[in-house]
Amino acid sequence: MENRAKLALEDGTIVKGESFGYETTKIGEVVFSTGMVGYTESLTDPSFKGQILMSTYPLEGNYGVSKEHFQSDSIQADGFIVREVCRKPSRYTSQKTLNDFLEEYEIPGISGIDTRDLTLKIRTEGSMKGALTTEDISDEELLTLARNQKSIVDRDLVPEVSTKKTQIYGEDNKHMVAIIDCGVKTSIINDFLKRDLGVVRVPYDTNYQEILDYDVDGLLVSCGPGNPARLTETIDNVSHLTNRLPIFGICMGQLVIAKTFGAKTFKMKFGHRGGNQPVKDLKTGKVYITSQNHGFAVDADSLKGTDLELAQISLNDGTPEGFVHKELPIKTIQYHPEATPGPTDTNILFDEFKETIVNY
Repeated sequence: MENRAKLALEDGTIVKGESFGYETTKIGEVVFSTGMVGYTESLTDPSFKGQILMSTYPLEGNYGVSKEHFQSDSIQADGFIVREVCRKPSRYTSQKTLNDFLEEYEIPGISGIDTRDLTLKIRTEGSMKGALTTEDISDEELLTLARNQKSIVDRDLVPEVSTKKTQIYGEDNKHMVAIIDCGVKTSIINDFLKRDLGVVRVPYDTNYQEILDYDVDGLLVSCGPGNPARLTETIDNVSHLTNRLPIFGICMGQLVIAKTFGAKTFKMKFGHRGGNQPVKDLKTGKVYITSQNHGFAVDADSLKGTDLELAQISLNDGTPEGFVHKELPIKTIQYHPEATPGPTDTNILFDEFKETIVNY
């Protein structure tokens, strides 16, 4: 007989299932992701910090866990919700089971529940605060934990995932890119290194002058978790760099850069998470399938009167997916061109950024 697990949502919903992973209790915003593969990448993605992740795909763990798929040094999500967990993976590259993976990083999991019903609830009512336990505590106590936690709007999550000290990769390369680390993924760093671009990875609150002192040729403002409005230091430092370097923003990076030009951001109802998000380029008319993971977006109306132009939109809900500056070499996107396991439709954006740097 498997051990029991429970999930409580702030609206009073209590869901009971089977436990896997570590025996503990965690709180966080409950969100869903529509990816059919890539659970290791998702769980280790810093943008899931502060959230309990639910997979809409019904079976997870069937190909095990391999270190090569990590997007950070550990699991970042605070819990995992699945319909069914496979305890005996069959892929030859597997190094451990999903259950052992969660145990190693002290993260609880719940399986054997109707994830379709729970996804429909979140789509209808929006992402909710939740609490997940694999311990023996009462429904009332669990519900209290879910309701009494801070909203993700009010949490400072980027300091928890950003590097604590500057790290340099590929220092012998001719051209170097500074990354303001708001929760950068390993695959982003790797995509620069593959293109012979060195990387200077700095903490999220690094002073702009210190960044310039590294004599970098370009700047990336990375992806990351939580509310961009709380990153006042990052926004201020980026504002001092907008006319000094070519700049690229990914996900949280787009939100931060938009705010440096006076645009506003807002919390989405349930966000975009998964590897099948359609994005339309307004100039070419092309549609790209993208990987996304964000719960905040830019208010398109607030761009009026700024120097940013809307370049791409989501075909699901019309929210902004990309901007370009009218004069400066600044480009931002809300999705992930570095996506692993994919799609890779927009990976060419790294080539374009390199060309901009080389010719600047």
